[in-house]
Amino acid sequence: MLKLPHKKLWKKLMKGRLMSRPLFYDTYAIIEILKANPLYLPFKAGMAGFTSELNLMEAAYYLMKNGKENEIGAIVDTYSPYVVPVDMDVLLVAAKMKLKFLKERLSFVDCIGYVLAKKHNAKFLTGDEKFRHKENVEFVK
Repeated sequence: MLKLPHKKLWKKLMKGRLMSRPLFYDTYAIIEILKANPLYLPFKAGMAGFTSELNLMEAAYYLMKNGKENEIGAIVDTYSPYVVPVDMDVLLVAAKMKLKFLKERLSFVDCIGYVLAKKHNAKFLTGDEKFRHKENVEFVK
């Protein structure tokens, strides 16, 4: 089971929400936090979950693409303590998921994140429409 570093903060943030599980921060969520989307403000203060290096890579790409390369260090510093490793079992299950939902054209990074969320009994935090109706998703948009 994943240990949350900010358990008190998690409870405070989630008070009034119908969930008590940690969250996997998808790249979509990280980018919305970077953009200061008000819907994602409850998820900004401290981490109520975890992410992967692959999601940080996608967030770094987003910053580079938008001329904000100077912000990458801060994002890496903020999220690195909450990165969980990706093992071969996760990769293989993610590959099966990508194949299962082939017509939806899910990315490998999204599939890996979704599988990591399930592995650690967490919800997948995203606003990606491809995940709106999937189980185990905290959809915010």
